Amino acid sequence: MRTNNVVTKIAAGEKPVGFTMRFPSATIVEMMGLVGFDFVMFDSEHGPFTTSDIEELARASAAAGLTPMARVPNIHNSTILRFLDRGIMGIMGPHINTKEQAQALADACRYVPDGHRSFGSGRGSHFGQNASRTRYMKHFNENVVVIAQLEDVAVLDDLDGILSVEGIDFFTSGAQDIAQSLGLPGQGEHPKVLEFEKTVRDAVRAAGRQMAADVMVGFTLDDMIFEIGVTALEAAKNQAG
Repeated sequence: MRTNNVVTKIAAGEKPVGFTMRFPSATIVEMMGLVGFDFVMFDSEHGPFTTSDIEELARASAAAGLTPMARVPNIHNSTILRFLDRGIMGIMGPHINTKEQAQALADACRYVPDGHRSFGSGRGSHFGQNASRTRYMKHFNENVVVIAQLEDVAVLDDLDGILSVEGIDFFTSGAQDIAQSLGLPGQGEHPKVLEFEKTVRDAVRAAGRQMAADVMVGFTLDDMIFEIGVTALEAAKNQAG
């Protein structure tokens, strides 16, 4: 059965390293696996991913030794299920503002008794070919990673409730949407945004919980590509000059 690199590395006291992709490319997934990354996060909230894309990318990730994760467009049961059934092993739920939403996210990601994910004989469950479905379900529950994104000012109205949901493994932020919720569009580095993020971060840690950044290292593929491109272009210009 598949294990989650994020879970195993954290259990070993190491920080898994991964990257976020905003567009589908099995070739890049394969290349980054060869580089040695531990996981990939597909941004399906903003990126142009279809269900078929996710299945092929999850397959490519497994072949490359990467754990496939995804930020889903919403936390509806049916949405999350389609990602998990394709083979995704980590879910980031956006705009979690209440305890009820956090619980719904957690419950959708795990089988009974830890949640209420439906069982389907798709790729995610090895097409139903398990010597013991009970053992498979327990193994999956232990290997899926659930991340709640706290990115709205409304979070502060129910932060203690959100942090009380045990099925959420880690929490993360979202500066640009926080800025918008504060009436500061496009100002993700505004002092009020930074203050909000610190307030949330301190509350998370005070509750004995962890931010994703406490245990994982993540890069954004777009930024890496642009950085490499700018460096290469500047080097070429210097040679030409």
